[in-house]
Amino acid sequence: MPATIFDSLVFRDIFTTEAMRAVFSDENRVQKYLDFEAALARAEAGLGLIPKDAAAEIVTHCSVGKMDFAKLKEATEKIGAPVLPVTKQLTALCKDRHGEWVHWGATTQDVTDTATVLQIKEALALVETEIDAICDALAVLAKKYRDTPMAGRSKLQQAVPVTFGYKMATLLAAFGRHKQRLAELRPRVLVGEFGGAAGTLSSLGKDGLKVQAALMQELGLGVPDITWHTVRDGFAEVGCFLGLVTGSCGKIALDVKLLMQTEVGEVSEPAGEGRGSSSTMPQKRNPISSVYITAQTAIVKQYVATLLEAQVEDHERGTGPWEIEWIVLPEIFMLAAGALKQTRTILEGIEVNEKRMRENLDITNGLIMSEAVMMGLGQAMGRDTAHHRVSDIGKQAAKTGQPLIDLLADDTEIAKYADRRKLEELMDPANYLGVAGEMVDRVLAARKK
Repeated sequence: MPATIFDSLVFRDIFTTEAMRAVFSDENRVQKYLDFEAALARAEAGLGLIPKDAAAEIVTHCSVGKMDFAKLKEATEKIGAPVLPVTKQLTALCKDRHGEWVHWGATTQDVTDTATVLQIKEALALVETEIDAICDALAVLAKKYRDTPMAGRSKLQQAVPVTFGYKMATLLAAFGRHKQRLAELRPRVLVGEFGGAAGTLSSLGKDGLKVQAALMQELGLGVPDITWHTVRDGFAEVGCFLGLVTGSCGKIALDVKLLMQTEVGEVSEPAGEGRGSSSTMPQKRNPISSVYITAQTAIVKQYVATLLEAQVEDHERGTGPWEIEWIVLPEIFMLAAGALKQTRTILEGIEVNEKRMRENLDITNGLIMSEAVMMGLGQAMGRDTAHHRVSDIGKQAAKTGQPLIDLLADDTEIAKYADRRKLEELMDPANYLGVAGEMVDRVLAARKK
């Protein structure tokens, strides 16, 4: 009976994806063990270290469909690691004693680590696909709303105007950096493991490095400079990368939740039959995807910290920290996949209320334009003088509810430097967007490159 959200018939496609679950399934993991054994046999046969007919026989049986999982479970519980039970079954499947050449010169951790790297390779391809889709959606929004003014917010308070396109472009730039990080980490992380008992490949004598290179070529992985049995920075790095990616997803989710508030109402998650409905309040339209993302990213952060703990391993083969990775690395990837999927759902279907954005720029009766007025007057009055004067008048506007423009226009001191027409020009949000548009263009241009 399914017990976790990843296997639950109800929750599994909310918190992760079918594709990512398949990558870290028992079947795929065991197949990766067998892929290692087949590649090792081919590499060693090619170097003349084991008979070619033995290698051919071994490769014939390196299919997960030939494994008895009930026996694998029972043997793994006794032995404490899952590879030896696989190699024993593989050996038994081979005829004419060819099975004696299975796993030649390897150790359990070589197989396990390399299989995990192969899983990571598949998983990162899925992550990249989602990042690309998110970038596409953000680019569309940044371009479409390049010049759509809205309130920029500082410490949850209205600050100065920005544009919705600018807001989207800041996120697009972040996901562009994630693409760069992914490209940079792949050569460091997608490196196989083959070192033998204590990492020195002593079981293969002088042929160890030749076998290692041939094995990695067979598997399509990088060749390690040196064995990394208990030096786990590669797996830690990929975990941290996913922490960064999901952190950006969490940022999007938080902003969407805040902008969906009734009192704000500037964006909404995608609509759908019954989506976000309340069991008792008919008028409600709740955030859905952003709520899931918040939960997913919070857990990923904690798992990343746990994964970092797995770096602290003893001597040349560890006693426990290694197994931490077995638990948290698949879950980090699965939660990240779910967060990316939910983020993509939001961005591809987000509903933008431009009218409400414009209305919200006016709810302070012009106070959001205080800096614009201060900077405009400061050229003639001096910045500090203008700051104090606009601040005092702004407090009066906030207290009385009078429009800031009226109080500014009635002030005799300010009248010396700006008439009402000039003040209205200063207080038009469209005139105080700085270089937001140019920044959006720059991000979009960088994406095309």
